[in-house]
Amino acid sequence: MASIFTRIIQGEIPSFKIAENDNFFAFLDVFPLAEGHTLVVPKMEVDDIHDLDPELYKNLFSFSQTVATAIKKSIPCRKVGVAVVGLEVPHAHIHLIPINNVGDMNFSREKSKADDARLADVRSRIIAAL
Repeated sequence: MASIFTRIIQGEIPSFKIAENDNFFAFLDVFPLAEGHTLVVPKMEVDDIHDLDPELYKNLFSFSQTVATAIKKSIPCRKVGVAVVGLEVPHAHIHLIPINNVGDMNFSREKSKADDARLADVRSRIIAAL
C-alpha cells in the first residue's frame, strides 16, 4: 500500500506544494510545529532515509537546501532547522522548520491542524522566494 506521502505526490491527497522536480517533492506540513514547516520527500518510496542511493541522498539534501533558503527569506526566523525523524510515516522525509530557539523543534509537542487559508498564504510567500 502506498504511503500517505506517495498519495500526496500522485495527487490523490491534496497538498500545499512548495516545489517539485523529477525526484523530489516539497509541501507544507498541515500539522506544523511552526509556520512554514515543510516536508521534503523523495518521490521514490523508501522507508529509511539512509537506505536511499547515495546520489539520491545527496540530491535530496541539495533540493532541501533550495527550499530552506526560500523559507528563510519568507518566514521570520533565526534559522531553518532540519530534522530527520521518520517514525510517523514509512517514507523518507526531511522536516524544514523555521526556528528561533531549539524548543521550536520539539516533536513531542501537541500539534494542531493549520488553517487552509493560512497555509495557502504561507505557500505563496515561500514560492515567491524560490
